[in-house]
Amino acid sequence: MEKKLKRIGVLTSGGDAPGMNAAVRAVVRTALSHGIECVGIRRGWNGLINGDFGMLGGSDVGHILSRGGTILFTARSEEFLTEEGRKKAVGTCKLLGMDAIVAIGGDGTFRGALELSRLGIPVVGIPATIDNDLGCSNYTIGFDTACNTAIDAIDKLRDTMQSHERCSVVEVMGRNAGFLALYVGIAVGATAVLVPERDYDFERDVVLPLQQARLTGNTHFMVVVAEGAGRAFYIGSQIKDELGVDPRVTVLGHIQRGGSPTARDREMASRMGYTAVTALANGDYNCVVGTRSGGIVTTPIEEALQMKKSLQMDRYAVLEAMQNRILR
Repeated sequence: MEKKLKRIGVLTSGGDAPGMNAAVRAVVRTALSHGIECVGIRRGWNGLINGDFGMLGGSDVGHILSRGGTILFTARSEEFLTEEGRKKAVGTCKLLGMDAIVAIGGDGTFRGALELSRLGIPVVGIPATIDNDLGCSNYTIGFDTACNTAIDAIDKLRDTMQSHERCSVVEVMGRNAGFLALYVGIAVGATAVLVPERDYDFERDVVLPLQQARLTGNTHFMVVVAEGAGRAFYIGSQIKDELGVDPRVTVLGHIQRGGSPTARDREMASRMGYTAVTALANGDYNCVVGTRSGGIVTTPIEEALQMKKSLQMDRYAVLEAMQNRILR
């Protein structure tokens, strides 16, 4: 950069994810270590438009490492999608003397950051989404905590399903991506897992696994469904009609977004927040921080938004091997 950074802003946007607070803490404390002031922008891009902010010091982010959600709140902004709204956001940056913005969130957050960068405001993005579906990073903040939350809930459900010899159909988040469902499905020993990346055949992907599980002596069954693969209640009714089994359907919903972040999410968020500010201080801006090949890297934001991440379908082989099934 042509001039030394004096003040930066930090915001969280889009869906909240456990570990966002750890990232905010890392951004603030790393900035202070570089002699840079930090402004906390509340309610995402909407807050940047409306001047909803507050100065953040080291003590302001104390004791937030273990908290879920985000102390800066989050919101989606229709106004920021307009040219007029983005110009207002730029005006806020100039009025507050902010030299750059660190934006914590997912794909939509980064698209907003890209538009802001095109208007002359340097930005760095930090990936935080429980879906773990951003191509620019092998891992996104919040995924591990969401997985553990779902696993804990399903383990508890299994206890009662086993006692009553029932089938449980559990819907987890994942409108467009099945990373959470497949990871959790393997971890809990699910009888079947449905993800949006693979068009499911009810006979092949549900009926056959349940029949084979029953033939091997199982009296209770666990079906994990990503919300984008199909509605759990409909799949439950199909199971009842086809197999005569009376399933119990559970939609975990937003419980997966909450809770104290795991060690992995706290540590990863801290490293990413540190890297984001260090990159800005070194003149590496208009990029997204991410993990690749075991390290923390930065990727130009336009390139990052074009990158895609494919679900590792070979994990189905692992799932089916654990069920003593022939891969079909």
